[in-house]
Amino acid sequence: MDRNQATGLILFAAVILVYSLFFAASPELPEVETATSPQSESIQSNVPSQPAITDTISENDSTLDAARLAKYGALASLTVGEEKSLTLENDLIQVEISSKGAQVKAVILKEYKSWKMEPLELFNAESSKMDFIIESKNGPLDLNDIYYTSSIENSQNEAGVKIQTLTLKAGTESGQIIQSFTLADGSYQVQKSFEVDRYQGVITGDALSLNWEDQVIAQEMNLSESRRQARLNYYTTSGSFDNLGAGDDLEQETIAEPVKWVSFSQRFFTAAMIADTDFQNVSITQSTPETDSTIVRTMATSLSIPLQEGKAGFTYYFGPDKYKTLKKVTEGFEDNVDMGYFFVSWVNKYIIVNLFAFLENFFTNYGVIIVIIVFLIKLALFPLTYKSYIGMAKMRVIKPEIDELKEKYGDDATKMQQEQMKLFSKLGVSPISGCLPMVLQMPFLFALFFFFPNAIELRQESFLWATDLSTYDTFFNLPFTIPFYGSHVSLFTLLMTVSQIIYTHFNNQLTTATGPMKNLGYIMPVMFMFILNSYPAGLSFYYFVSNMVTFGQQALIKLFVDDEKIRAKVDESKAKNVNKKKSKFQQKLEDAMKTADTTRKK
Repeated sequence: MDRNQATGLILFAAVILVYSLFFAASPELPEVETATSPQSESIQSNVPSQPAITDTISENDSTLDAARLAKYGALASLTVGEEKSLTLENDLIQVEISSKGAQVKAVILKEYKSWKMEPLELFNAESSKMDFIIESKNGPLDLNDIYYTSSIENSQNEAGVKIQTLTLKAGTESGQIIQSFTLADGSYQVQKSFEVDRYQGVITGDALSLNWEDQVIAQEMNLSESRRQARLNYYTTSGSFDNLGAGDDLEQETIAEPVKWVSFSQRFFTAAMIADTDFQNVSITQSTPETDSTIVRTMATSLSIPLQEGKAGFTYYFGPDKYKTLKKVTEGFEDNVDMGYFFVSWVNKYIIVNLFAFLENFFTNYGVIIVIIVFLIKLALFPLTYKSYIGMAKMRVIKPEIDELKEKYGDDATKMQQEQMKLFSKLGVSPISGCLPMVLQMPFLFALFFFFPNAIELRQESFLWATDLSTYDTFFNLPFTIPFYGSHVSLFTLLMTVSQIIYTHFNNQLTTATGPMKNLGYIMPVMFMFILNSYPAGLSFYYFVSNMVTFGQQALIKLFVDDEKIRAKVDESKAKNVNKKKSKFQQKLEDAMKTADTTRKK
């Protein structure tokens, strides 16, 4: 080999070396294989592997390429790809998840329909937006910008329940980001896990930040009732439940302590996030659109999810506000259903809910179930009703003595009260004996006032002329609007009002009530007619049936209660108590009356 040939070979080798170092494409990464266990089958989707930047951006787009590299750094290649829609589905819900960002894009509840009888879409890509962000070497990284490859694995748990797991992965030689969603049959809960594998020095954050805004889609015909009951609820790790109010104005709150769960709850349905450990730095916002009748409220939350060794997890709940279903989800989650104030909520939680669920096993018509509930409650409270009637009967038979006192001391109210107390003591009659049993029944009366408007069981259930017991029954529409009443007539509410007025008239014959107290019984039913005209038909129907059963009970009691016998018992007590000394309580009460009278005169 001469000198020229040697020089040529050396130059040729140098060219190849320079080309391989600076111009040759880097080798393709092998795809991550999904392990398949004997108990499960794995289906690999056709989402393409992440391409190199130079393969997807033309030579004229070098500026865009540089901007992408500057923004994402080593993760730039993960932000190029094709978005595909993936679906997790069981017998209850259908969840659409995007391969771009691993976002939940839409949720459909398969057991329910909207008021227009269309598929009930709890939210969709237009109404809801979730942004997951984590800190990286190049600044905040929006995970919605990343494209993932996917695989779906079907398996069974120990109880034989089918479980679907959707795994989404995005990675380079330096590491990978893994997100997975798990849905079991018969469940409204979707478990989500997030993991950063390696990427040391690339992904630097120790928490995953979430910004979630949801324009809650109206699912009910009665928008005002839906807005009245829509709440942004939360539950802290210390066991405290709270929410933003039901006002239309913008409301904001920053929660000082860690939070266990946050929920966007409308009247009958809830979308929520439940932490595996806790959510931190939680802020919530709620507002009501003034013109858009398709949106109940706009709800939003921002929070951070701590990463432990690069891993984090939480659970979505997409489902109905059914008390027994929510109670199984996590601690305090059943509070998404408003069961009333503390003094009546126990009646709903421990009696009405269980009674309703029991009757559902035997009856499919919810109007019939309401009638049976009325009979059972009235039967259980019958001893109190009987005592109340006897108490009013005693007051009725001693009315002549009371009238004598009024004629004698009518101008001196204090003396009149003192003499009445002496009379009651001698006759063995308590003026509150007729009222106290009624007061003890009040928790049940108020409990049902909260139960029926929140009972999803009544939703779209018809009875007689009412097509939906969960909203008002429109017997006919008015050509005008009456203030505080509306432009429709609810027949169940009208029947309830008429029956209550008749009951008041009948009751006034049994009592000694006079003046304003007597007239108040007629005013209250009319006031409630205005209030309940737009409330659920199931509630008005319950009150109507309750009034009718009360008529029957009192008519039955009257057959066995003789005023002459009651008068004889009163006279017997009068004879026994002729020389009876005043009790300490009675003496103190009389002294207090005398002191008050003296002060008034001064």
